[in-house]
Amino acid sequence: MTQLISTIAIAMGASWVSGINLYAAVATLGLLGRFSHLQLPGELEVLTSPWVIGIAVVLYVIEFVADKVPYVDSTWDVIHTFIRIPAGAVLAASAFGDFDRSIQVIALLLGGGLALSSHGTKAATRAMLNASPEPVSNWVASITEDILAVLSIVASVFVPVLIFVIVGAGLMISFLVFRKILRFFRQVARSIRGWFAPAT
Repeated sequence: MTQLISTIAIAMGASWVSGINLYAAVATLGLLGRFSHLQLPGELEVLTSPWVIGIAVVLYVIEFVADKVPYVDSTWDVIHTFIRIPAGAVLAASAFGDFDRSIQVIALLLGGGLALSSHGTKAATRAMLNASPEPVSNWVASITEDILAVLSIVASVFVPVLIFVIVGAGLMISFLVFRKILRFFRQVARSIRGWFAPAT
C-alpha cells in the first residue's frame, strides 16, 4: 500500500510539474534517483542516466534564461505546449511501468490532464504578466515557478501527502483562471494556423 501511494505521488508530481517546468522535473528526479539511492518506480529509473540528467540540466538552463524575458517566455510556452503535456503523460505512465497495461493507460490520460492544467495556468498567467510594463513581475513569477517545481518533485518523493495538497491547490487555481487558459490555447491554435497558412 505504501509503495502504491509513493508511485501515485511521484506520478502526480512529475506530470503536474512537467506542465510548469519539464526539465526541472526530469533533472530533479534523475538527480534524486542517482545520488540519494532512491528507487524510482516503474520505468522512471531511466531518468538516472547521466545523459538524461545532463541534457535535462542543459535544457533547464536554457529555459531558465528564456523564461525571464517578457514575450520570449510566452513564445517558449506556446512551443512547449506540444512538449510538456505529452511528456507529463509519459512520465505518469512510466511510473506505473510495473502495473497492468490498462493502469498505465489511465495514468497516461490523467498525467496528461495534470500537465495540461498546470501548463495552461502557467502560460495564461505569464501572458497576463507580459501586459505589465515592468519586467520584475516576470522574474518573480519565473523564479517562484522554478522553486515550486523542484520543491514539488522533492515533496512527491519524500512527503507524498504534501504533493496531493500542492496538486489539489494547483487544480483549484487552474479552475479559477479557466477562461484565461482557454484564451491561451485559442492563441496557440491561431499561431499554428498562421504557421501553416499559405504565403500571400
